Amino acid sequence: MLSPFMSEKTPNKRVTSLMRFSSFLSSSWSAGSEATVRPSYLSAALAAGGLSLFLLLAVPGQAAENLDQPLVKLKPTLNQAIASVNVVQLLKNNSYEKPNLAENGSEKVFNNYLDSLDHNRSFFLASDIKEFSKHKSNLDNALKGGNLRPAFEIFNRYHQRSEERIRYMLKLVEKGISKLDFKKKETLEIDREKAPWLPDRREQKDLWRRQLKDSVLAMKLNDKENKEITELLTKRYTNQLRRLHQTRSEDAFQLYLNAYTQLFDPHTQYFSPQRAENFDINMSLSLEGIGAVLQSEDEYTKVVSVVSGGPADSAGQLQAGDKIIGVAQDKKGKMEDVVGMRLDEVVKLIRGTKGTLVRLEVIPSAANDGKNKVYPIIRDKVKLEEQSAQKSIIETGKGANKKRIGIIEIPAFYIDFKAAQNGDPKYKSTTRDVRKLIEELKREKINGLIIDLRNNGGGSLQEANQLTGLFISKGPTVVVKDSRGHTEAQQDPDPEEIYDGPMAVLINRLSASASEIFAGAMQDYQRALVIGGQSFGKGTVQTIQPLNHGQLKLTVAKFYRVSGQSTQNRGVIPDIDFPSLFDPKEIGESSLPNALPYTEITPVSYAPLKPISPEVPALKKLHDKRIANNPDFIYMDKLRDYQKHFEDRTSVTLNEKARRKKIEKMREERLTIENYLRKAKGKKPYKTLDELEDEHTAQVAQTNKDKKPEEDAQLVETGAILSDWIRSKPLLVKQAEE
Repeated sequence: MLSPFMSEKTPNKRVTSLMRFSSFLSSSWSAGSEATVRPSYLSAALAAGGLSLFLLLAVPGQAAENLDQPLVKLKPTLNQAIASVNVVQLLKNNSYEKPNLAENGSEKVFNNYLDSLDHNRSFFLASDIKEFSKHKSNLDNALKGGNLRPAFEIFNRYHQRSEERIRYMLKLVEKGISKLDFKKKETLEIDREKAPWLPDRREQKDLWRRQLKDSVLAMKLNDKENKEITELLTKRYTNQLRRLHQTRSEDAFQLYLNAYTQLFDPHTQYFSPQRAENFDINMSLSLEGIGAVLQSEDEYTKVVSVVSGGPADSAGQLQAGDKIIGVAQDKKGKMEDVVGMRLDEVVKLIRGTKGTLVRLEVIPSAANDGKNKVYPIIRDKVKLEEQSAQKSIIETGKGANKKRIGIIEIPAFYIDFKAAQNGDPKYKSTTRDVRKLIEELKREKINGLIIDLRNNGGGSLQEANQLTGLFISKGPTVVVKDSRGHTEAQQDPDPEEIYDGPMAVLINRLSASASEIFAGAMQDYQRALVIGGQSFGKGTVQTIQPLNHGQLKLTVAKFYRVSGQSTQNRGVIPDIDFPSLFDPKEIGESSLPNALPYTEITPVSYAPLKPISPEVPALKKLHDKRIANNPDFIYMDKLRDYQKHFEDRTSVTLNEKARRKKIEKMREERLTIENYLRKAKGKKPYKTLDELEDEHTAQVAQTNKDKKPEEDAQLVETGAILSDWIRSKPLLVKQAEE
C-alpha cells in the first residue's frame, strides 16, 4: 500500500503530474516500513488496521482440507508468462535505475529467489542447490522469454521441504516434548543467512529438532506448562500444513518475479491481481484497527512502524521491531497463536470494530530478554484528518534568559485532495493547519519555533513544498530528476513568510521522504537548525503500471535537495545529533538490499540566509555540557548500549538453566537502567522488572494521552539549543537580496 497518509492513486503520467498528487514515501508502503532485514517483497502492510497486500499463500478455503493428500505440483499460467515478459520490458525502458544485468544478472535473480524462499537456510539441502545450479546462468533469458518452469521447479522443491519440516515437527511433538533434553549443552544458530546450505537430511533434521527445542523453551520460560505447549505447537504446525496445501501458482510467481524486480531497487515490486485489488481498496477505504505497519519475517509477524496518532501509538507500548506471536479478542478472549500464520490472517484478527479491545502478545524488540508481553489496544479509525498538526509551548531558562518556544508536531504531510478539488474552502492540509497554528503561537509571544517531524513517514510532496514556503520568501524547495535525466525544481508557491523567527527542525530515523525534503530545505537555506537523528533516507518516487496480469510498481524519479544533495540512502544529517535506539543496520533505506545510492547533482540557484553552520560547534558544546548530567540522555545512552550488547547474538543456548541465567542477567541489567532514571528523578526504585512492567502497562496509555512537552527530554533539549541560538543571534539575517 501507499503511505497511510496519502489519499489518491498515482496517475501513470508525467513525473511532475505524479508529484502534484503524492509521493510514495517510504520503504515498504509506509513510514520507514522497510526497516527490516527481510526483502520488501516478503512484506505486507497494515496501516490503520488496513488490508494485507502481499499474500504469500492462498486465501483459505481454496484447496481440499485433506492434509494426508500429497501436495499439488504448481505450474505457471500463460498470463503469468506474458506478465513476466511485460515486466522485463517495462523495467528496461522506464525504471529510474537501469543496472547492468548482462554480467551476473541471472545469478543475482537466482540468489534473490533462494533467499526469498529460504532466508534462514533451514529448508534446502546442498544437493537441492547443486541441482538448481543448472538454472543459475539462464534465469534472466528465461524471464525475457516468459519461461517460468525453472522458478516453479525450485518453488515446488521448497514446498516439499516445507511439508517435510512441518510433519517432522508434528511427529516430535506427538512423541512428547517432555523427552526433549534441556540439560544438554546445546545451541541454536538463529542467524543462518550466510550459513552453508544443509549438507544432508541428518543435519537438516537436527536443525529442525533444535528449532523445536527453542520454541518449547521460549514457552517454558514464559510460564507455560507442557500440556499447553503441546496443544499450541500441534495447532501451530497443523495450521501451517493446512496453509501449505492452499498455496497457489500465483504465490510462486510473485515471489519469483520480485526476485528479479529487486535487482533494480527495493521499492520496485510486482503486485499479483489480488494484491493489486487490495492496493486499490486501500486507496479509498478507512478501515478500523490499531494503526501499525506489519510485515512477515520468517515465521513471525513483525511491527515495522506505528502510525502517528493511531490507537497503538496512543497506547504507547507497541514499538517498531516487536514480533507479534498471539492475538486475543476483548479482555477475556483466548490468546490465538499466530506464529507461522499467513500475514493477511493475522491482519484479520487484529483489525476490528472501533471501540473494541484487541490484546497482542509480543516479543518486545527493546527488552530482548526472552519475556513476552501482552499489550491491550482499543481499536479505532485512523483517518488523515485525525493526524493533524498540533501545537504546544515550553519555556526554557530563567529570568532574563527565559524563552517561550513554540512547538508544532506534524505526524504526516496530509491533504484532503477531494475536498480541495471540490473547492471546499475549509479543506484540511498540513500547510493550512500549520499556518493557523503559527498565527496562534505568534499571538502567544513565542521567541522561537520547533517543527517536530519525529516518526513522520512523509505524505504529499505538494505539502512539503508549500510548508517550506511558509518559512522562506521565495526560491526552489526540491528538485525531481526523472529516469531520462531531466530535472525539475519545485518552487515556493507563496512569497509570504508566515514566520521569520528562529527555528529548529527535530527529526529521527523514522522521519522519511516528505519530512526529509522539508528538513533538507530548511538546512540548505540555513533557515533552521536540524536536530535529532539521521533520517530514513527515502529519496525516490514510484508509480503504478497496470499489466495484463497484476500491476508493477516501479521507481521513476529521485529527489534532490536544492544544494544538489540527494535525500536517498543517506537521509538528512542533523546539525546536532541525539542518541537513538533505532539500529541503522535494520531501519532505514541504507539497510535495504539494492537501495539506490546517495548521489549529487549540480545545485540549483537559491539564496540561503547567513550561515548557521559556523555557530553549530558552540551550540553543540553547550548541548554536550548540558546533557552530560541529564538523566534522560544518560538513560538513552545506557539503553542503547544494552540493546547493542544483545542485538549481535547469532546463537542462543538450548540449556534451560543457562538460558534462565542469561535472561535473569539481562533483566537485572534492564532493571538497573530503569531504576537509574527513577532515582535520578526522585522516584522510588522498583524491586523487580515485573513490578515495573505491571505498573507501566497500567499507566502507559493514560500517561501517553496526557503527556506534556516538558516531559519529552528531546523536545526540552531542542528548546534549550534553540534558546542558546536565540541568545547568541537575537535577530535572523534576511536573505541576501533583501
